[in-house]
Amino acid sequence: MEASQSTFKSFLKRKDIEFSAKRYLQDALSAMALGLFASLLIGLIIKTIGEQSINLFGDTDIAKFLIKAGGAAGKQMGAAIGVAVAWGLKSPPLVMFASTITGMMGAELGGPAGSFVAVVIAAEFGKMISKETKIDIIITPMVTILIGAITAALVGPGVQKLMLGLGAVIMDATQWQPFAFGIFISIVVGWVLTAPISSAALCIMMGLSGLAAGAATVGCCAQMVGFAAISYKENGIGGVLAQGLGTSMLQVPNIIKNPWIIVPPTVASAIVGPLATCVFMMTNNPVGAGMGTSGLVGQIGTFTDMGFTMDVLVKVGLLHIILPVIISIIVDRMLKKAGKIKFGDYQLNL
Repeated sequence: MEASQSTFKSFLKRKDIEFSAKRYLQDALSAMALGLFASLLIGLIIKTIGEQSINLFGDTDIAKFLIKAGGAAGKQMGAAIGVAVAWGLKSPPLVMFASTITGMMGAELGGPAGSFVAVVIAAEFGKMISKETKIDIIITPMVTILIGAITAALVGPGVQKLMLGLGAVIMDATQWQPFAFGIFISIVVGWVLTAPISSAALCIMMGLSGLAAGAATVGCCAQMVGFAAISYKENGIGGVLAQGLGTSMLQVPNIIKNPWIIVPPTVASAIVGPLATCVFMMTNNPVGAGMGTSGLVGQIGTFTDMGFTMDVLVKVGLLHIILPVIISIIVDRMLKKAGKIKFGDYQLNL
């Protein structure tokens, strides 16, 4: 028995198959976010530019082309998720290419969540069979696609229903108790963004929209611009851009060394969250909810959902950037005076 277990473990190691939270919740889910960004999110940006061009310059051929191109990119979300997740799982080429099919099947039957699950299970089976036969070019993609199709049909609809149900509960709760859940959602989604997990993928899978999405957005913004502002002296303009337009995930190693450094942006999240839900009535769509200021997708999503007006522009500037920066700096200085944070604690290796 022990010998067979040892042989199986050796087989999994040889195939680079690792059953762990890190592999699936960090590596695969983060890779899924890249797939979403390269398809659905970029598609939304291109489509929005086209729609705004129509508002400004009329129904031109260029505007029509942008809207068509953006819509096409969004429709290929499943294929992009497939190849991205397979890449995150370190799949061999045939498995990765076949995963474009399993990703599309999963997305068709179970949305983004169904696509993720179908690709993960199919890719791992594909990795197991890869290069184990003399007709690898036939067997490996066949196994990957068939396992993906079965998973998509059996699991996809249930996974999508579960994720959308969770999202619906969160959105209803935010409508019911906007103050409490404004704080809760802002903090939690902001933490998820900073952690090695994709907040964008989770928000899209849950279909988070409305006030809940607005709270999620400001929470993510607070983490990103908050860290960018309070670490400026250590990291310069490069650090501001990397964190403010990239990701606050860069601070994870420093947070592990000194957990106090996450307090300033978290306090900012706790303050701007209820302001977004109770005072300014900020909303967003699932695509922009978990992005914060990364590539300005959170802001584009807000304008898409609320309209591009001067009033909305002022609200976005205040809640997404100005208040998080001010609050984070104030709390950071208080903690430095108390000796909890010292110069160099935010230093990044850029």
